[in-house]
Amino acid sequence: MPQVSVTIAGRLYRMACGEGEEAHIEGLAATLDGRIEEMRTAFGEIGDMRLHVMAALTIADELSEAKRALARLENEVATLKDAVGAGDERIGVIEERLAEAVSTLAERVERVTKSLTPPAQPSQPG
Repeated sequence: MPQVSVTIAGRLYRMACGEGEEAHIEGLAATLDGRIEEMRTAFGEIGDMRLHVMAALTIADELSEAKRALARLENEVATLKDAVGAGDERIGVIEERLAEAVSTLAERVERVTKSLTPPAQPSQPG
């Protein structure tokens, strides 16, 4: 199993990861390390454990908000899909009515054409 070494808050950690996940783990560690540094800058030296917990809670809060936003977007997409489906049904009904109207109109045109066309006269031998 692959391993990767990451530095968080000045401490080196060696971690196992899945094949090809090394860069991802390094990126996650860099995010946590950066957040810890932000907390240190904002609050000063209040203890490593406290800084780590505050950074982790901040990231967890962002994740929670992202999940809520994703759920809202998924609901919106479902609503839009339902609306599109209902629109497709209405279009189908309208197409049926239009086809019936065109057929009725064609029948009327044929009747009018027949009424306006004089009957054929038998040919007279010449």
